Amino acid sequence: MEKYLIINGGSSSLKFSLYSMPDEEVLSSGYFEKIGLEDSFWTIKINGEKIKKHGYLKNHADAVNVMLKELIENNIIKDINEIKGVGHRVLHGGEIYNSSVIIDDKVLEDITNLTKLGPLHHPGEIAGIKAMQKCIPNIPQIAVFDTVFHQTIPKENYTYPVPYTWYEKYGVRKYGFHGTSHQYITQVMQKLLKKEKVNLIVCHIGSGVSISAIKDGKCYNTTMGLTPLDGLMMGTRSGSIDPSIVQYIMKNAKLSAEEVNNILNNESGFLGITGKSDMRDVEEMARNGNEKAILALGMYDNSVVRYIGQYYFELEGKIDAIVFTAGIGENSIEFRKHIVQKLSEPLDIKLDNSKNNGIAGYKVDIEGVITTPDSKIPIYVIPTNEEIMILRDTYKLCHEKND
Repeated sequence: MEKYLIINGGSSSLKFSLYSMPDEEVLSSGYFEKIGLEDSFWTIKINGEKIKKHGYLKNHADAVNVMLKELIENNIIKDINEIKGVGHRVLHGGEIYNSSVIIDDKVLEDITNLTKLGPLHHPGEIAGIKAMQKCIPNIPQIAVFDTVFHQTIPKENYTYPVPYTWYEKYGVRKYGFHGTSHQYITQVMQKLLKKEKVNLIVCHIGSGVSISAIKDGKCYNTTMGLTPLDGLMMGTRSGSIDPSIVQYIMKNAKLSAEEVNNILNNESGFLGITGKSDMRDVEEMARNGNEKAILALGMYDNSVVRYIGQYYFELEGKIDAIVFTAGIGENSIEFRKHIVQKLSEPLDIKLDNSKNNGIAGYKVDIEGVITTPDSKIPIYVIPTNEEIMILRDTYKLCHEKND
């Protein structure tokens, strides 16, 4: 049995999971929060029990050292040499990377340079990489990019109708995100349908939202763009809006471009309309008659249906399945019902209420088909697992390095 760490670094946080391979069993997981602040704390899950502690963590290296100490003291590992590799989730690989890679000085330099495309995510991810390199320097570190799966999108789908020099000089194009999730779902559906060249519409519906068109088993189009802000309405993100709104609000509200960008990323979507970013809260407000919550849910449903419709036509109506995944897609029975009802007549799809009501992460059945057998296109609910994709690439590259 070999042990591998999966790391997801944020600006003031660090999430980890320790797996055994090749059985893909989670041995421990945890989350460090408020790194750099005096009220830092961490939660670690060991043998099914959550342990929460407080202590000042001045930087990510402190968090990594505490993590390793906790793993050793709780007999999850005997020493750091048991860890054979570390996989890092990295937001942006730009056009440089079309696969996961072992991190060396050049790769780290590229990730640092790509911060201009991922300014909200890359600083924390880089801090996580450097902290792991410092604390366990002789263990392979792997970068798994969120953009890789979308590198198969054809040029006519990723090019924006702006001056072409913007693409040539500054890399302005659609990149897409949630790639590990869309790739995982595609692979699951290939096995389920026993078909390599699957055509799918994959709906990753969580606090972040993206939809992908999968053609012949490869990504053909996706909703997120240069950054994760593009596309659908989300928990705190606006999704696509009229670009001139930015200048209009800058002028009239006396805000800087950075302030408007922050609002569009962190204070919009559900939060901007209702004051709540969590779908469960918004649904509860709507059930109690809150008009803004009802409005927000209607806007949200429309944004999802709009892109499903677009991708239906881009795939020429040849769809093997539509798949709902991620937090809301997997667990919100009402959301799925509303979407299928809107798709019902134009796509000749019928909801099986009993099946839809019986599938969620908190129920016995966590996956399955929610449409009737006579529906033109089956709709599946499949739990995603982005960490497993990072783990598998990490395991594969570490073994290739040693061969």
